[in-house]
Amino acid sequence: MGSVTGTLASIVLVHGGFVDGSGWKGVYDILTRAGFRVSVVQNPTTSLEDDVAVTARAIDALDGPVILVGHSYGGVVITAAGTNPKVAGLVYIAAFAPDKGESVASLIKNPVPGAPVPPILPPQNGFLFLDRAKFAASFAADLDPEEATFLADSQVPWGVAALEGAIKQPAWRMKPSYYLVAKQDHMIPVPAQRSMAERAGSTVIEVAGSHAVYVSKPAEVAGLIRRAAEEVARLAR
Repeated sequence: MGSVTGTLASIVLVHGGFVDGSGWKGVYDILTRAGFRVSVVQNPTTSLEDDVAVTARAIDALDGPVILVGHSYGGVVITAAGTNPKVAGLVYIAAFAPDKGESVASLIKNPVPGAPVPPILPPQNGFLFLDRAKFAASFAADLDPEEATFLADSQVPWGVAALEGAIKQPAWRMKPSYYLVAKQDHMIPVPAQRSMAERAGSTVIEVAGSHAVYVSKPAEVAGLIRRAAEEVARLAR
């Protein structure tokens, strides 16, 4: 990739549940080498309100317009935080893209028959974890076993309150959006990803990858983010 000097160059990366922002390292490296200013949010994943507040601070700390990127539950965060006037576009990476009144809890309430069921353990003191023994198969099937094991053993507790956080005003109804469908995802069913992307009117690409596609396929993910940044910049001229 060449330099992006003179184009939209501020990107905020938002992680999802059970993980932290370190999984974006590969995407971050590609984008920063290309000249983008990139900020990686570290959400507490305790409540949607808290996570939106942390993301808003990251947006406000950057100059100029921002492309907001969310993986998994991070899609809910960017759907809420993306109403910020500085946000010029949204990129969903195997992510939830809820409409007004929807939450992760409502979106996963009635899974399609035959859809994979994420191995979420019963809540512990208001927080959720994935079954360590099933983490790799469900979340990170295309990562090296050692890397998948590390993710399983370094899980961030996901607050039940965060799953129940509902959207008041979906940013994708007023901002251009892009969506990467992970075709081997066993956390968010692929048909659900396609349906949410279509509803949002997103520009869609499909990639052969697990739910951890943002880790396993950084070039493809970074490519879509760069495309979003460049196309939104052209629209703004």
